[in-house]
Amino acid sequence: MTGAASLPIVAIVGRPNVGKSTLFNRLCGQRRAIVEDRPGITRDRIYDIVEVAGRRVLLVDTAGLNGEAHDELDAAIQEQARIAVAEADAILFLVDGQTGLLPDDEVIARALRRGDRLVALLVNKVDLPQHEIRVAEFHRLGFERTWPISAEHGAGAWDALEAVVAELPELEAAAREEREDLYRVALVGRPNVGKSSLLNRVAGSERAVVSAQGGTTRDTVDTRVEEGGDVFELVDTAGLRRQGRRDRVGERVSALLALRALERAEVALVVVDAAEGITDQDLHVISAARERGRAVGILLNKWDLVDEAAPLREQVAWELRFAPDTPTLQVSAKSGAGLHRVFGLVRRLAAAARFRVPTAELNRWLRESVAAHEPAMAQRGTRRRPLRFFYATQVGIRPPSLVLFCNDPKAVRASYLRYLENRFRARFDVGGTPIRMLLRARRSNS
Repeated sequence: MTGAASLPIVAIVGRPNVGKSTLFNRLCGQRRAIVEDRPGITRDRIYDIVEVAGRRVLLVDTAGLNGEAHDELDAAIQEQARIAVAEADAILFLVDGQTGLLPDDEVIARALRRGDRLVALLVNKVDLPQHEIRVAEFHRLGFERTWPISAEHGAGAWDALEAVVAELPELEAAAREEREDLYRVALVGRPNVGKSSLLNRVAGSERAVVSAQGGTTRDTVDTRVEEGGDVFELVDTAGLRRQGRRDRVGERVSALLALRALERAEVALVVVDAAEGITDQDLHVISAARERGRAVGILLNKWDLVDEAAPLREQVAWELRFAPDTPTLQVSAKSGAGLHRVFGLVRRLAAAARFRVPTAELNRWLRESVAAHEPAMAQRGTRRRPLRFFYATQVGIRPPSLVLFCNDPKAVRASYLRYLENRFRARFDVGGTPIRMLLRARRSNS
């Protein structure tokens, strides 16, 4: 567990109303997409991380592809779906076995065959064994991998996804990430907070397009900068917004690219407009980065526009109470103020993400922490017994990941895990990085 490569993307595509969102919900195990029996209801690309046979993939639901756009919104939806196809490592091409083969299916099939991506044809609505005859006419589309499935009932759907993922090559987990002198950094944040301007200032050249209009950055832009003998790969991303507010194609696309950039990075620098203060959406971006195990620092950009610093510092501290160890840096892309400290911040965050603690020291920390504040008794029915922690071991970095062995993992309260995390942070220099604490059972010998 030494770092994450970019997640492979598996996109579900097909013409409107063939059951793509139903399939997406089935594979994700929950209702994340709007499902309604009329064409075009999925207006936004929706995605989720799914674990398949021990591998994590980014599963993407798309709006329906068809032969021609009838209005501006339809054209935008079509473009959004086509970009999903271009970004994907594998395609689940869904067709409707009940309706049968239609001309739009053939148009989409021709487009998919022109690409070099792995494509599996999934014939939906094969709900009963006697329906399997519906698959025959779709063989003329020319796809070797063809699966009869029922998105509604789940039959065959997971098997098809597993087979596709098994064929995907392992994305290179980048030996470069193991170099101590190389740091991969994602610049993320809301649209129009100055990410591209910061990148240009730090890199010393006009690497990214800068515009006063939000959402200019449509793709991730990798920039390599050398400083103090170290190499920094900076990834500028389009702005993240909540799905319900992505009303333009570029923003739908940008969210997927930004999340993928977070998967590739070890450090996330969240750019905040200091003149506006930290917003709910900034907190959403910070949470998204931490959930993906990234060490996080905050760049308070446009600091030169801040009239009163003290109230802003108080507001930032209050909003970050869920992650009080997150470091902040006051900068200005316009004047360059504070930017000389960015590389030092990245080094500190990367060191925290890569932190390893010797086993003896880790177990000394565990013993002292439990002795200072013993956990509540474990209770099963009317029986109560002491909750004992035996030992701990570190199993990974980026972020630091620990396994704690105890006699009853289910009895450990979330508040006690928070206590242990706070003790860990107080003992070791790991500010800015999430800490993973996993519980495992081990019987007591007593």
